[in-house]
Amino acid sequence: MLTKKIQYGLYFTILLLLGCIYYFYDPAQYQLFPKCFFTSVTGLSCPGCGSQRAVHELLHFNFKSAFAFNPLVVGSIPYALVGLLFYQTNFKEKFPKIRQFLFGTPTLIFLAALVLFFFIYRNL
Repeated sequence: MLTKKIQYGLYFTILLLLGCIYYFYDPAQYQLFPKCFFTSVTGLSCPGCGSQRAVHELLHFNFKSAFAFNPLVVGSIPYALVGLLFYQTNFKEKFPKIRQFLFGTPTLIFLAALVLFFFIYRNL
């Protein structure tokens, strides 16, 4: 089993490598990026379609373009960062009510419904 420091170093290295790839190579112009399996099978856009292009644009600080490619991914990044902060620190013990509000069952049901509505809306 790897120690925590080695695990975090490995995660950071992988994230840095992926960040460099998405920064220097535009997914819209290079074939090395995976295509959406759901779209290729059904012809519909899944909730994640456009996320690779959105990440590329975010890394270039083009927030408007990133939001146009996939607003769900752009909007979920702050939520994911807060979740990571709560998971990696003692915030979950210090702020249990905030944790329950942000990551409790009602919120997760709301977020699942939001993803479903986004899926329906983008395919109308």
